[in-house]
Amino acid sequence: MQAVEATQVSSFPSTKQIASPLYTVGQNPNHARIRHIEIDTRVLERFFEEVKDVNSQNLEYVPYMRFILAGKLEQMLGTGFRETVRGILRDRNSGGLTVGVQGVTDCAEDYVKFGTAIAHLVGPANHDAMSGTYYARFLVKDTDNSDSYLRQAYRLFTLHTDGTFVDEPTDWLMMMKFSERNAIGGESRLLHLDDWAQLEEFSTHPLASYKFTYKSPPSKNLAQEVERRTFFKVDGKPAICFIDQFAQPESIEHARYLHRLSDSMEASKGTAAIPLPTGDLVMLNNLFWLHGRAPFEKNPDLHRELMRIRGEFATL
Repeated sequence: MQAVEATQVSSFPSTKQIASPLYTVGQNPNHARIRHIEIDTRVLERFFEEVKDVNSQNLEYVPYMRFILAGKLEQMLGTGFRETVRGILRDRNSGGLTVGVQGVTDCAEDYVKFGTAIAHLVGPANHDAMSGTYYARFLVKDTDNSDSYLRQAYRLFTLHTDGTFVDEPTDWLMMMKFSERNAIGGESRLLHLDDWAQLEEFSTHPLASYKFTYKSPPSKNLAQEVERRTFFKVDGKPAICFIDQFAQPESIEHARYLHRLSDSMEASKGTAAIPLPTGDLVMLNNLFWLHGRAPFEKNPDLHRELMRIRGEFATL
């Protein structure tokens, strides 16, 4: 079920900068709600050295190795680091963070290890049917014949949440940039529900709790139909599950509601575009953040590679 009630946690400080000898937590310069974590580069160098014999195939085939990497990073940064990351993502005032490798490495295998470690501090990853494992790496380039907006570079990738058509919790989402060339535009577009002026109107609408059917396209390698409520409550506040591409309305009234909902979010003054440097990742609470992508400017040599991991909050 998507609408798993989250355990109430104490609010992460929204303005005060948190510092430890090995990492700092401040504000992302491009969004007031997003926290930015900066890890001491000596710790990053040591982490990559200690996990140099772990490869991505090992991580794909042996699920517990993903948590071993998370444990290595936690040992180096202290147990408070795990609680800090979890606290940010569970805090309704924030729910999002960025962190990166700071130029310590530009190796794709290292990026997989770092992203895996950060993600598994928070909880287990979902199976990603598109790739057949727990993460997906994909390219955005000049030409693409995809059946979804994910890889189509020159159109707006509308605001949505992930996991709409999978039958498992998708509490959080992580995206990490591996490489980028000849790319102008394509910024991540983000909307926190509480920054959307029409949240109450749409979350209290008679169709807000209607179970719409979602069907995945062939490219997702998942022949599945799932029924989802658009709005539900987590800790007494509205949460959302929505993507325009895969919802299957059953009437004109259904279609009008979903169309108005999407148009309203796209036009919201709370929707902001933020850049993501190569080697950085953004991690979001998927229950009250929506994400999308601005169009790129046309370039025949456009190249961007991203990694995606999504999953659920740990209960331990």
